[in-house]
Amino acid sequence: MAIKVGILGFGGLGQAAIKLLSSKQEMICVALADQKGYAYSPEGIDVKRAIATYQSQGSVGYLESGTLSEQSIKDLISHSQGVDGYFLALPNLPNTFMASVAQEFINSGWQGVLVDAIKRTSAVEQLIDLSEDLKASGITYLTGCGATPGLLTAAAAIAAQSFAEVHKVEIQFGVGIANWAAYRATIREDIAHMPGYSVDIAQAMTDQEIETLLDKTNGLITLENMEHADDILLEKLGICSRDQVTVGGVVDTRNPKKPLSTNMKLTGRTFEGKISTHTFILGDETSMAANVCGTAFGYLKAGIFFYQKSIYGLFTSAEVMPLFVK
Repeated sequence: MAIKVGILGFGGLGQAAIKLLSSKQEMICVALADQKGYAYSPEGIDVKRAIATYQSQGSVGYLESGTLSEQSIKDLISHSQGVDGYFLALPNLPNTFMASVAQEFINSGWQGVLVDAIKRTSAVEQLIDLSEDLKASGITYLTGCGATPGLLTAAAAIAAQSFAEVHKVEIQFGVGIANWAAYRATIREDIAHMPGYSVDIAQAMTDQEIETLLDKTNGLITLENMEHADDILLEKLGICSRDQVTVGGVVDTRNPKKPLSTNMKLTGRTFEGKISTHTFILGDETSMAANVCGTAFGYLKAGIFFYQKSIYGLFTSAEVMPLFVK
C-alpha cells in the first residue's frame, strides 16, 4: 500500500517534489498547502493540474479538492485524515518558522512522520528543543534532510568511519537555475547568508531589490563559512566539533549549469596514523531539486519505518540511513 504524503510549500521545491513523486509507486501525494490555500484528495492529487492551477491562480486552494485559507497549514492538518507523512518544503523565513510549524503539528494531535530540508544551525537547535514534545506527541521528525545538510552530511558520517579522528569536513555546493524566480524562497535564504545580510533583511527585500542585487553580481551568489546545520548534526554524533565543519558554495541564478561540482571532503587520521581525505562528488547533471527532494523522500520512508515501530522524536540525516523510494 502506497505511503500517503503531504507537501507543505508549493514554490519551486514543492513543485519539484510532487513531480518526483509522480514517478514513484511507493508514495502518493494526497495533500498540498501554500500560503493562500490547501488541497486534499485521498486518491492522489493530479500533478499537472496542481502546478498549472498554482502558476495561473496563485494557490492550490483553487483546485477542485482545494480550499482557500489564511491559515492553510493548520487547516490542512485538521482536514486531512490518513496522511502518513509530510515533507516541509518551506522557506525557513523567519528563522523560527520551521519550529513553529512543528509546534502546529504537536498542538493538532496529528501523529506521523515529518521531514524538512532546513539549512541553519540555529533553526535545528530550536527543533532539538522540541524533541521531547515531538516524542510525547507520537511524531517521528527527521531534520536536515535535503542535499546539505542531508545527502552530504550522511556521506560525511559514513566517510568518518575510516578514521580514528576527523580533522575537518568541507562542503561546497554548486547550484544552477535558469531563473531565480522559480526558487524565490530558496534564493532569499541564500541571500540571508551573504556578508552584510541577515534573515530579516532578506525576508524584507522586494523582488525588484533582489533583481538589482543579482544584476550587480552577474546573477551569482557566492557564499562562504555559512551558518549551516551540517556542523551541529556531525557534532551531535561526536564525529567532530562544529568549528571543524565549513560550508560554502556558488549559486548561479541565470544558468542551469552548475558553477562548480557539489562535493564533500572529509580529512582525518586513521588508526595507523595516516592522514587522508575522502571525497564525495555529486554528478553535475543532478539538479538541486533532484538532490534535495529525492533525499527528503528517502528519509521520509526511513521515518515511516521508525514510526511503525513506535520510535518517535527528533532524528537527523546524519544518524539515519535514507531508504530508496521505488
